[in-house]
Order: sequence, then structure tokens, then C-alpha cells
Amino acid sequence: MSNAYQDARPNNNGQYSGGGDIQDWNPEDNTFWESTGKKVAGRNLWISIPSLLCGFAVWLYWGIITVQMLNLGFPFAKSELFTLMAIAGLTGATLRIPSSFFIRPFGGRNAIFFTTALLMIPAVGTGFALQDMNTPLWVFQLLALLSGLGGGNFASSMSNINFFYPKSQQGLALGLNAGLGNFGVTSMQIIVPLFMTFAIFGGEPMVLENTSGTLIGKIPAGTDSYIHNAGFVWLLLLVPLAFAGWFGLNNLRTQDVSPNIPSPLGAFAGMTGMLGIGFVTAIFGLWLLLPENVNGSGFGVPKEIVLLIVIASTVFLLKKIPGQIGQSLDRQYKIFNNKHTWVMSVIYTMTFGSFIGFAASFPLSIKVIFGYQHIMVDGVMTHNTINANGPSALMYAWMGPFIGALIRPVGGWIADKVGGALVTQICAAVMVAAALGVAYYMQAAYQSATPEEYFVEFFLLFLALFAATGIGNGSTFRTIAMVFNKEQAGPVLGWTSAVAAYGAFYIPKVLGEQIKLTTPEYALVGFAVFYAVCLVVNWFFYLRKNGEFYNP
Repeated sequence: MSNAYQDARPNNNGQYSGGGDIQDWNPEDNTFWESTGKKVAGRNLWISIPSLLCGFAVWLYWGIITVQMLNLGFPFAKSELFTLMAIAGLTGATLRIPSSFFIRPFGGRNAIFFTTALLMIPAVGTGFALQDMNTPLWVFQLLALLSGLGGGNFASSMSNINFFYPKSQQGLALGLNAGLGNFGVTSMQIIVPLFMTFAIFGGEPMVLENTSGTLIGKIPAGTDSYIHNAGFVWLLLLVPLAFAGWFGLNNLRTQDVSPNIPSPLGAFAGMTGMLGIGFVTAIFGLWLLLPENVNGSGFGVPKEIVLLIVIASTVFLLKKIPGQIGQSLDRQYKIFNNKHTWVMSVIYTMTFGSFIGFAASFPLSIKVIFGYQHIMVDGVMTHNTINANGPSALMYAWMGPFIGALIRPVGGWIADKVGGALVTQICAAVMVAAALGVAYYMQAAYQSATPEEYFVEFFLLFLALFAATGIGNGSTFRTIAMVFNKEQAGPVLGWTSAVAAYGAFYIPKVLGEQIKLTTPEYALVGFAVFYAVCLVVNWFFYLRKNGEFYNP
């Protein structure tokens, strides 16, 4: 063991302190769990949750920032602003691939502390860039790329927490970590609009050209807005969380978790290298994908092919890392030989991929579909007349992710009682129906001069969609915990979350494309078809009586 670490040794009450390494850990032993394990696991969980919350917030705040940039008259087209969310989405998902494998070679404490501290870079950069309306697009694109660090954090966080809890409680523990961590989306959608209304961090305000809003109501045009606070505000949490992570978390040094980790600086260097590979492949994929006018190649490579190239090249390049890291990855890559890794990747994409994709695109979708009148002019349907009666995206958008995150631990708890696959099956059926309903009202609104007439039905069905994704998120984790052994369950949780996280890129991209084609309802119909396929897959592998696993 490196002498840069100190073992965390139990005190007179049998409790381990934070900030050290634990050599013996057996949560399946009930005596150990009740006397020692429960409190240690709880401390690590409750430091992990707000760290993950900040990760989600920094990753997805471009969904809110771009709406306010439109309201303030930043000199960018809607299509250019859509690229910022796409960049953050694809990068964050790609960074989850290396992050999935951080815990074994580098230790949980090291991984959570380092990845949380890195979030200060995009937060500070975004704060400074938003103070100048003449900041070029490429700067915002670079900051959106760095915001992907927040997306990557989820994989290492879930993999780490999985090792602390016995199987019987993993559904609830992982549901709490992910669900309350997902509250970063809701927290961001509430906090950012509120903090943009006053000068807590100084700086000159900008004046709203269009109406804006917060969760408590609309803000009229002509009002001052401190949009740069959208970045700076997260330092209020990230700085104390860095200290809490370093002094409160533990590395588990058991054979099936993190037996051989380097010094802290060595761990940080190793993680930086692995994240660097993710950044390189994400940048290459984005270059292939984006049009030339937004700093892409203009080749127009289909997004599905780009995703395959990015995922495959990231996995391949990580495998080529020499030394101890490469050896650790060889062992963890055995998950790819298990068919259930791929099955659960598809099912989790249905639940979490939808949650994160809809959370990313919901604000701008409300703005574009209901914030403008859709009027026929000289035989051509136009979509650029501001709708004075339209709902404020910043007033409503937070509610969907709030419900999805709030109900996620409930999904894990119910799945622990009645089985994960059964709960997932019910959620899939609800998602098919809700997506088709949303599609119907999207079509009606986007052809209407008074789209606000369809908002209530659209909004309630979308809330049902968010609720189903949240419950399904919790139930799929239960299934993973039961199907895979302890060593593989952590990396599988990370890997499936990485694949599913591409929803944060794919769903806004599809919605943006279909809105441009004036057929946004086609996107939701396509998603409903995918959910129906997942319903069949889940039944075939996990709900057939003669299957390898039944209702795990």
C-alpha cells in the first residue's frame, strides 16, 4: 500500500473515520453491517449525493442558459444554441466510459473528490464568458465540452456506492444516490433563474429583450439579468464539497474493490489521462457531426454512426493504456463478455436515457413550441412570432426532472419488494402511452396560432413520462445488482449509465432536427417505438418463467 495513505481504523465504537483507507469490508455480514458498515456507508453516500447533484447541474445548465441567452438577445441562432446542449450531452456521456472504471485502479475517495473538484473549471469559465455578449461561439462550445465533466461523474459515483451496501439494500441506496443526485437538474433549473435576478457576484447586468421567468412567475422584458451567476453560483457548493470529499470519504482496499491504488497525485494523473481519451474521442465525434458554420467538419455524418465511432474508439483506446491501469481494465472489461451487460444497456437507455434527454431538452422545447405563434403567412407556416401568452419555460421546466428524480428512490424501494423487472415492465408500458400522447399535443400546438391552449395536456403527459423514467431508473438498478456478481455490478452500473447518458445528446438533437423540419411529434413517436421494443426485451430476458433470471 502506498505510504501516501493512512488506514482508516475503527475507533472504540467500531466506527471508521473518513479520509482513510478501509482494508476489511463485508456488508453482507449482518453483524459487521449493523455495528460498523451502515454508518460508514451512510457517510460516503451522503457526501456522494450533493457531489453528484453538482455534477448534473453543471452538465445540464446549458439547457437553461441558452433559453436566457435567447431572451437577452445574444447574437446566436437557435440552431447554434442547440449545439451547446448537444456538445455537453455527448461529452458527458463519453466521459462516463472511462469514469465507469475509475474505482478499481484509483479508489472511490480519490475518484469522487477529484471529479467533483474539476467541476470548478467549467463553472468559473461559464461565469466569465457570460459577462460579455460578444464572447464568440467557440468559447461557449469549449465550456460546454468541459461541462461534460459533470456528466461523467455519475458512472464513478454509482460504481463506488454499489460496493458499500449489501445486495438487499442496493436498490434503495443506488436509487437515493442517483435520484437525489438527479435533483441537480431540478436544483439547477430553480437556482439558476433565481440567481440571475440579483447581483450576488457583482458584474454588470444585461437587459431582457423578451420575457423570462423563475419558478414563481414571469419576468418582463426590460428587466436586468445577471446571467453570469449561472456559472459562479455552483462554487458555493463545490468548494465545501471538495473538503468534505477529501476528509469524509473512504477508499475500500479489499480485493474485489480497489486492492492496489497509487498515491493521490498518481491517481489524479491516471484519471486525467483516461478523461483525456474521452475528451479526444468526443471532440472527434462532434467535429464529424456538426455543420461547418458551428465549427464542425460539415460532413454531416449521421449521429447514430458518430455515437458508435465515439463509443468504440473510447473503449479501444482505454484498453491500450499500459501498466497497472491497463491490467485493471482487462479485468473489468470481462463485463463485455456477459450478454446481460448489453441487455441492461438497452433497458437503462429507455429509462435514464429518456430522463436525462428530456431534462436537457424540455426548457428549450417549451420555449420553441409554446413561446411562439405558428401562423400561416402567404401559404407558408411561420414559427417566429413571439407568443405573449406563452408559458415561461423557466417557470415550468424544472417540474419534470423534479418528479423523475424524486420518485427514483421509490422505484428502487418498490423493486426491492416486488422485483425489478416487473416494475420496469409497467414503466415501459406507461412510457409508450405517454410519449404518444405528448406527440399528439406537440403536433397540435406547433400548427396553432394559440399553442398555449394545448400546454396543460402536453405538460401533464410529459410529467407522467418523467415519473415513469424515474421509477424505471430505480428498478433497473435493482435488476443489475441481482444479475451481476459484486465485482462486475459496479462497472456494469457505470457502463450502462454511460451508454444511457447519450440520451442527453441524442434526444435534444432529434428534437432540434424535427423542430427545424416542423414535425416535432415525429421525435416522440420514434421514442415510443423504442420503448415498445424495450418492453419486449425486458419480458424476454427477465419476465419469462423459463428464462435464466426471473424478475430480478
